[in-house]
Amino acid sequence: MSQEERSRLVAKAGRVALFFGGQSAEREVSLNSGQAVAAALEWLEIEHLMIDTGDVFPGPEVLKDVDRVFLALHGRGGEDGTIQGYLEALQIPYTGSGVMASALAMDKVRTKQLWRGLELPTPDFCVLSESEDWVSVMQRLGPVICVKPAHEGSSIGVQKVKSVAELQAAFMASAALDTEVIAETWVEGPEYTVGILSEGALPVIGLSTDHVFYDYDAKYLSDDTRYLLPSGLSQEEELALQQLSLDAFNAVGCKGWGRVDVMRDQEGRFWLLEVNTIPGMTDHSLTPMAAQAAGVDFNELVLRILASSYA
Repeated sequence: MSQEERSRLVAKAGRVALFFGGQSAEREVSLNSGQAVAAALEWLEIEHLMIDTGDVFPGPEVLKDVDRVFLALHGRGGEDGTIQGYLEALQIPYTGSGVMASALAMDKVRTKQLWRGLELPTPDFCVLSESEDWVSVMQRLGPVICVKPAHEGSSIGVQKVKSVAELQAAFMASAALDTEVIAETWVEGPEYTVGILSEGALPVIGLSTDHVFYDYDAKYLSDDTRYLLPSGLSQEEELALQQLSLDAFNAVGCKGWGRVDVMRDQEGRFWLLEVNTIPGMTDHSLTPMAAQAAGVDFNELVLRILASSYA
């Protein structure tokens, strides 16, 4: 980005409210994201105020002199269309996806139903209930199944199960976190993530961990998670995965920026897992890492995300 372009975008930002923290299970991640984004806004010399929505929810009087909102909230209440709808009602521009896409992307069941309808590849799945025929679920989706809350992020509550007993126990654990629990066929193979910025795909990142899978600890706490950038895919495979991720992102109606998570099976086929409409912006986060590989440093990334709120 040229200095002229940067100056133009900074001048257009006005007074920015940075929403972070919140009350979801991903609060700690959001606190870290908020601090990192605030440092970038400071460096860019953009006037801003920080609002932890987990402390005091900002009323209209707090936002009356705000020109736009940078959303660094993760999880329910901040990434599910709730805060987006509130800002729409106040007619305050905000970063990232709108109400419908945010709500849809946060709902793993409806996202997968949509992808299936468009014939985009996603693992077979079902919604679990207390009266489930557990043996039938194992026969249909097994021999290894992934169980997770339908409305959580950051791999919170995700479990890998290999038996009927483990399936039932995993359901109970996930049901304690969410009103809807999803089970899907476990895809054995490497995991990839594709950041989306300004309607274009960033370089693919391959993920490798000694954990059972790329769980919360591997994402945010562990220092031995391996990030493959370049991804190790051939140029043709990388382009195909980037296009698939863009198709998945656009199918949900997302805009501005986000991230698509994908698995690859032993036959080399890619399988869509989920879309994140407000990815993490911490020192362990993937979107800033991919942006850096594309020549976009963290400060510029924040500015480009902010620009997604411009009319």
